[in-house]
Amino acid sequence: MDYQIGTTASRTKTFTDETVRAFAEISGDANPLHLDDTYAASTRFGKRIVHGMLAASLTSALIANDFPGPGSIYLSQSLKFTKPVFIGDTITSTVTVTGYRQDRNIVTLSTITVNQDDETVIEGEAVVMAPR
Repeated sequence: MDYQIGTTASRTKTFTDETVRAFAEISGDANPLHLDDTYAASTRFGKRIVHGMLAASLTSALIANDFPGPGSIYLSQSLKFTKPVFIGDTITSTVTVTGYRQDRNIVTLSTITVNQDDETVIEGEAVVMAPR
């Protein structure tokens, strides 16, 4: 696998009402901001938003399935939520190699997630033990 500084990979997903409701059921996070149109309309966002951790899970799927791929083990992940993700938004998560420790096969990745308008919604850093 190519873990050279600057190597990138991306994954895109649209978050639907069904996806949000399934995540709420699985996670137990039933915050009405995610589930209730009337409640959400009265908030600063004006409408329902996707759970932050659900949106962030796109980065996890990218790391697990695409780059570095199957067998990757998360060691850490920082997250900064910079804008809301709304129901129906299409977001793209991109990881970029910023460091590689060859002796331990540990990859450090910048993680950036943008919406369909190319606005950053989540940023952070992941440290992953890559598969051998």
